[in-house]
Amino acid sequence: MKERPGFVSDISIRGTLSGLTIRSTVSKGRLNSIDCPRMPASYTLIRAEDIPGKNQLFDLAVPVLAKDELSYFGQPVAILVGPDESRLEEFAAQCRVHAEEELPVLSLNSLKDEDLFARREIIIGDSDTILGAAKSVISGTYRTGIQEHWYSEPIGAIAVYSEKLLIHTATQWPFHVRNSIAQVLKIDPRTVTVEPVGSGIPMDGKLWYPSLVSCHAALGSWLTKKPVRLLLTREDDFRYSPKRNRTEIRISSALDDQGRLLATEIHALTDMGAQGVFTDEILDRVCLGALGSYKHRNVKITGSAAKTNVPPEGPFSGFGLSQGFFAMERHISRIADTLNQDPADWRKNNSFGRQKNLAIGAPIKDPIPLDALLDTAAAMSDYHRKWASYELLRDRRRAEGEGDHTDFPRSPTEAFRGIGIACAYQGSGFLYNSGDKASYAVDATLDKDGVLEIKTSISPSNSDAFDIWRSIAAESLSLEAAAVRIVFGSTDDTPDSGPDTLSRNISILTKLVEKACGDIRKQRFRDPLPITVHRAYRPAKVPNWEGKLFDAQSLSLLSLGAAVVEVEVDPLEYTPKIRGAWLGVDAGKILSEIRARRSLKFSIIQALGWASREQLSYVDGQIPLRHIYDYDIPSPQDIPHIQIDFIWNDTVKAKGIGELPYSCIPAAYVQAVSQAMDYPFEKIPITARDVWEAIKLKKREGEA
Repeated sequence: MKERPGFVSDISIRGTLSGLTIRSTVSKGRLNSIDCPRMPASYTLIRAEDIPGKNQLFDLAVPVLAKDELSYFGQPVAILVGPDESRLEEFAAQCRVHAEEELPVLSLNSLKDEDLFARREIIIGDSDTILGAAKSVISGTYRTGIQEHWYSEPIGAIAVYSEKLLIHTATQWPFHVRNSIAQVLKIDPRTVTVEPVGSGIPMDGKLWYPSLVSCHAALGSWLTKKPVRLLLTREDDFRYSPKRNRTEIRISSALDDQGRLLATEIHALTDMGAQGVFTDEILDRVCLGALGSYKHRNVKITGSAAKTNVPPEGPFSGFGLSQGFFAMERHISRIADTLNQDPADWRKNNSFGRQKNLAIGAPIKDPIPLDALLDTAAAMSDYHRKWASYELLRDRRRAEGEGDHTDFPRSPTEAFRGIGIACAYQGSGFLYNSGDKASYAVDATLDKDGVLEIKTSISPSNSDAFDIWRSIAAESLSLEAAAVRIVFGSTDDTPDSGPDTLSRNISILTKLVEKACGDIRKQRFRDPLPITVHRAYRPAKVPNWEGKLFDAQSLSLLSLGAAVVEVEVDPLEYTPKIRGAWLGVDAGKILSEIRARRSLKFSIIQALGWASREQLSYVDGQIPLRHIYDYDIPSPQDIPHIQIDFIWNDTVKAKGIGELPYSCIPAAYVQAVSQAMDYPFEKIPITARDVWEAIKLKKREGEA
């Protein structure tokens, strides 16, 4: 692999100008004018009317610079470019954005039709009638908050004007950057070269937003004919870059005498922010996840994607599936608690087993070994013994609290303990394809010296995928691993391999590499060297639950995970402490156990952070600056005992696994805290304050 800069700030080019973003000062309104101080000729203010091409990102309804409509506080309205960064900041501070302010939509309550990007209504059977007549109905409303990606370096880009416009940025999708810039400047995409820098661990936050910042830098370079660097400050990145979208999911289930699901009604509401990026993808994944992995004989799903006046929310590892699974997994644990059943046993008795299709219409190719996974996770964690023990402790506290209406332990040193279990699945790749028709490819060339060169546009956060490719190619063609070279990153030298997301590197691109090597193996002794093979992926389309075409392969090979989390709650501070996390995984053929474990452990840590500590919200359409300094992500000393085990099955193709922990760890954590505190928590994150408020509420209810 070639060397590449670690950060945008590592790149130094003589004569580079700096760029700053001028932003909207209202959450909703109409832009009237931008007043700028008198500046030397070497400083330039670029407005929407200065854009030579289309004022929109490629295949996304995101304006590069707001021209008339203002849809969130901090939306870019102009770019200020100049040679001296300190003076640039002075001029930017003197710029005045004049807008006619309108009443913004900031809450998910009382939304109107015009406040929705999309709706879903899926009806299977007759849930309305059954729920209306049922003797046993369990309901809950489950909420998830936003989550920050917290990059190593804020998002930025450098644009260098020459015969071909050169762009350096940290992106998961180089060709989207290229296509967006070409559209904005109204030039041939082949005259734009994107050379990605290191993306760190982006967690899908660098799918599309680097394209926006790159377009700003490219506009500056194109109009000034000089290199331009635009690097967001940490504060601006935190406040205005996309976050994991918040959701609110209400579920009601009717049960028969054995506690099985008769009917379920789901109302899923997800906040997409101001511009609805990947709306269909995220909304359908939220709805699908909200069904969980269970038998639903009668179900009604109403899904809505809200348009609110906060910065665009959207892609984060899981793409909405995680939020849906959190709701259903939490709901299932509520059902089991109500029935006084072990939540693991209820799941085993009601899983969808050998079901042939998911509700969305995707066929399931392989049996779902949910029972074996639950047993694996339970055995690793000693779940069944601990669950029974903690239930006895909970019953004892209830009995002791009858006289004084409190749930405090008799001993001030006696901690509350609980354990939770949850399960989830994931597919690989997008449900819905973008405007580039999703013809993603890799090239492989075996030259006369016996060196194999594999070309791809992806620039992954680590070399794991490339190391796997080397191993596959070396074995297939009887080469040394050192004889396999990966050419990646630059859009000039590589085919469009699509976005680096949703486990596509393993599930789609690795298969293309295998096929390309197989083709070369067949040709190498019949055709002269060099031999070049181009292998592309073109998805087969099937109709979804509303008749819209989607890629069935994205959900046909499902990986599964079952997670257990154990917690201890401090009896004085009420701070939940995670004692351990265990994860059983079915991922088909494991191409590299070390790399699979490393990926899963990282995701488990991030999922625990989302569930337990990463408290973040918009206040009047803005993230307060204090939240930046208060934002609490897991540190090394916070990492609990983590254990991972696999169900080994080399007869099944490798599957993606990176998003699994986000879909099952949070619900297991919340169930553990709920058992510990004998209170049904329904949201994440859960903080010490949430625990304390629950204790006070229980005390008031007891006194009443």
